[in-house]
Amino acid sequence: MDMNQYLEVFIEESKEHLQTCSEQLLVLEKNPEDLSIVNEIFRSAHTLKGMSATMGYEDLANLTHKMENVLDAIRNSQIILTPELFDVIFLAVDDLEAMVMSIAEGGDGKRDVVNVVNQLELIEKGVFQVSSSSIAEVAAASAVLGKEEMTAGEYDEFEWTVLQQSKEQGFNSFEISIGLREDCLLKAARVFMVFEVLEKSGEVIKSYPPVELLEEELFDQQFTVTMVTRESAEELQEKIIKVSEVDRVVLNALDFEGLRHADNTKEDKIAAVNNQEQERNNAEIPIDNKEKKKQASVKPASSKTIRVNIERLDILMNLFEELVIDRGRLNQISSDLDNQELQETVERMSRITSDLQTIVLNMRMVPVETVFNRFPKMVRQLARDLNKKVDLEIIGSETELDRTVIDEIGDPLVHLLRNAMDHGIETPEERLAKGKKEEGKILLKAYHSGNHVFIEIDDDGAGINKERVLNKALSNGILTKEMASTLTDKQIYELIFASGFSTAETISDVSGRGVGLDVVKNTIESLGGSVTIDSKENEGSIFLIQLPLTLSIISVMLVAIQNEKYAIPLSSIIETAIIKREDIMNAHNQQVIDFRGKVLPLLFLKNIFEVPVSQEEEEFLSIVIVRKGDKLAGLVVDSFIGQLEIVLKSLGNYLSGAFAISGATILGDGQVALIIDCNTLIH
Repeated sequence: MDMNQYLEVFIEESKEHLQTCSEQLLVLEKNPEDLSIVNEIFRSAHTLKGMSATMGYEDLANLTHKMENVLDAIRNSQIILTPELFDVIFLAVDDLEAMVMSIAEGGDGKRDVVNVVNQLELIEKGVFQVSSSSIAEVAAASAVLGKEEMTAGEYDEFEWTVLQQSKEQGFNSFEISIGLREDCLLKAARVFMVFEVLEKSGEVIKSYPPVELLEEELFDQQFTVTMVTRESAEELQEKIIKVSEVDRVVLNALDFEGLRHADNTKEDKIAAVNNQEQERNNAEIPIDNKEKKKQASVKPASSKTIRVNIERLDILMNLFEELVIDRGRLNQISSDLDNQELQETVERMSRITSDLQTIVLNMRMVPVETVFNRFPKMVRQLARDLNKKVDLEIIGSETELDRTVIDEIGDPLVHLLRNAMDHGIETPEERLAKGKKEEGKILLKAYHSGNHVFIEIDDDGAGINKERVLNKALSNGILTKEMASTLTDKQIYELIFASGFSTAETISDVSGRGVGLDVVKNTIESLGGSVTIDSKENEGSIFLIQLPLTLSIISVMLVAIQNEKYAIPLSSIIETAIIKREDIMNAHNQQVIDFRGKVLPLLFLKNIFEVPVSQEEEEFLSIVIVRKGDKLAGLVVDSFIGQLEIVLKSLGNYLSGAFAISGATILGDGQVALIIDCNTLIH
């Protein structure tokens, strides 16, 4: 059997199960008494183990099995939960994630996990030494299904009436306990097949766990069904055991005397169960066997989403980009020919392609949750490494960004969170001395605004010490005393983005690692975004990141420089202006103009890009005023052509190092226009 066809599904589902493990472990650490959370983690680990074994990744399956053993002991209350134990399980999850990533990248999924396996085995051996008898009892119970396991619980009045009337009409009533194989992958499908067999033989009265949980596979390998039938126990057992991946079937005739006794002695409990079970049992149970109960065989609602390989979306995007180019060409041809019918047709096609553009771009949108998901576990580990107490709150994880932006934003966010943990949040002792709660708080928030997505990282830590930042900047030669006296608070804060800048007295492995926040700023600006800081000493800091929704199709101002055409992204443009050549002044070997009371440096693009001169210089100059953060500059061009939407095309590896050029586009007339990277031009 060729497993390669299932590889992509295996990788995606493995990531989902590991994400569930990480999330639920964090919840369990805060609620160690809630063993239902352990069951959720156990189910994900168990499913991952089965999938890995089926796909032939034995190392992955073996490590998951070791972790599963520990989880099984936890849910059976044989291990006391401690922070150290959680550390080991988180390490195991980290290794599992690395192994899955290896497989996703074409590797064999192998990894040196001797250390974490030894720690898991030590935990497991410790359990055997402490309570070997109870472990033995659990092992025996899993091998033989006892009567205690098989009970479907108390029956409500409605169910009890049905069972009584069925008995009076000569029906047999059974409690049937069914066990699936340990390596069963499609448990819900097997349950459905079992119910299909049972419904042909009689009426299903009740199941435990309830049908809803069985459909969602929220149970281990065993479930119990109560039914009425005219068939014998032997006939039923023979039919059920034939269902694939069913390996244990135990039938017991219903003990009506015992049940009636339970009813009489537990009336209060029955009343409570009645309220709960009536909600679960949403179908009437006819006893004449003419109609079948549908609840047990109701299929889960059909999914309205499908998984699509990202490469297919990239191909679709490339095809649509070609369509956008042809749309521009048709617009130009129709305006040149002055044909009314052609113009109307082209206008209609433009509207349709605009709608299609919106749909295609939305298809590429991915929730930032895919990036945010890894942060809670990271923050937890950092807090333990730094001996700090930190609560990470995430808001707006459903906010969507283009996949190309999502791929790049992860590392800057990791760096900012590490910075907040290391330099922002104080130790519990320091916080208490300041009158704060000993547990610090970091808020990670994402939201849409216009054509941008904003991401905030807000901490209630020590804030930024302005004097310390200024002194460090002066000692590093980043600015002079005269310059320092003119800076606003916000400008002082943004000095921490300077290359190599750090106020830390010692280099930390957590946030610094010899790399400053300048890397964060450069990465975000390369995506067409920006990052700003606000802070109050001893109250905290806020880093605000602004990002474009998409990078594939952008709005630009098309300009001419001699006989060549260039595109300047509108997101960088403040305004355009026309000035006289005689208004240009020189300051510090730089040509500048007085722009509304501010000194604006001029950049002559024809000199920067070495454009061949074919036209004489004119008295008036066309200026495009662009911005990079708080810095402005005037780009000198020969003329403005107009605004349009263009498709951003990469220059390829050979030309990737071209100065101040971020890509190219094909215009409607077939010409190529280079796209200017304003962030590179402004220093």
